[in-house]
Amino acid sequence: MIEQKEAISEKVVLIGLITQYQNEMQSKEFLDELEFLTHTAGGVVEKRFVQKLAQPNPKTFLGSGKLDDVKAYIKTHKIGTAIFDDELSPAQLRNVEKILNCKILDRTNLILDIFAQRAQTSSAKTQVELAQHQYLLPRLTRLWTHLDKQKGGIGMRGPGETEIETDRRIIRDKIALLKKKLKTIDKQMAVQRKNRGKLVRVALVGYTNVGKSTLMNVISKSEVFAENKLFATLDTTVRKVVVKNIPFLLTDTVGFIRKLPTQLVESFKSTLDEVREADLLLHVVDISHPNFEEHIASVNSILSDIKSKDKPTIMVFNKIDAYSHETIDEDDLVTQKTKAHYTLEDWRKTWMNDLEQEALFISALNRDNLEEFKSKVYDEVRKIHVQRFPYNDFLYQEYDS
Repeated sequence: MIEQKEAISEKVVLIGLITQYQNEMQSKEFLDELEFLTHTAGGVVEKRFVQKLAQPNPKTFLGSGKLDDVKAYIKTHKIGTAIFDDELSPAQLRNVEKILNCKILDRTNLILDIFAQRAQTSSAKTQVELAQHQYLLPRLTRLWTHLDKQKGGIGMRGPGETEIETDRRIIRDKIALLKKKLKTIDKQMAVQRKNRGKLVRVALVGYTNVGKSTLMNVISKSEVFAENKLFATLDTTVRKVVVKNIPFLLTDTVGFIRKLPTQLVESFKSTLDEVREADLLLHVVDISHPNFEEHIASVNSILSDIKSKDKPTIMVFNKIDAYSHETIDEDDLVTQKTKAHYTLEDWRKTWMNDLEQEALFISALNRDNLEEFKSKVYDEVRKIHVQRFPYNDFLYQEYDS
């Protein structure tokens, strides 16, 4: 309990850039997400600092003038941690830490820390530990001086606390051991998947905090942990579900996020294998989030990376109970209608109408439109099931009639 109170009271400043690749609006969106990540990790954001640069300063990320502003604020307000929205190079980390004289984290380190908090099973813990060590290896020089202060809180969980006196050889040996352990875990999970027989496999995928676990609970009548925080679910959960007369396996997977650390994609191979081996994907989207279209693009990008983009997919737009839009007076001839003014019906008529499969609009929390959702899932699972067991088709026809 004492440790939790310390984490909650940890004061943080956020630092981001506006560049030729990231405009002001995108920078604000990323910092909003970074603040949510910080809250999830147990920090309190006191202030944001944003600078407009063509590209990050290779030595200090920010320009010298802006860095002086950050330094003055940190000193005056006794801030213990500065979190950067982009991954910093080892040199940038060392240089910035010398100037600001406080704990320096980047987005990757923060996400790894949240994963370290959330991991429950041996598999998830091993995967997180591997990602942390891979992140740690090139930054080891910095940590020799940085961690001898024994600072706790955000970003200090996992290997950082126990590897203070280590050297590169020990870290590499540890990485090799963890990879060997993960190979064993991968084999065990592959056997588990094989032992599930020929049941159709359905995987819930989507951006983090879109309501996948809530939907899992509703469909499977199970008690999967669900919380309004990023990465509430880290461990893969598989449940046997029966809709009408067809049984199938439903998997709840870890949520994706923009700028997902490459270390996590690599180390979470066994988790992502659940997606790779699924017969049908339920791509869950939080339609109440103003940037849900970008979230869809981010998820599709990661699905492409793991060669799962072309799988049969049902788009499930969740949280319609929380969706709101700006209204325009009928007599207003000046205001131009934008996406901010779209009703759910307007969205249905956009690109969503061009999808190969009809987009579904539901509220897993309030159970709105769940019968339509179940019916659609049943139809798609049945198509796959009939291909696998064609002699059972007459049973389904009899059931439907």
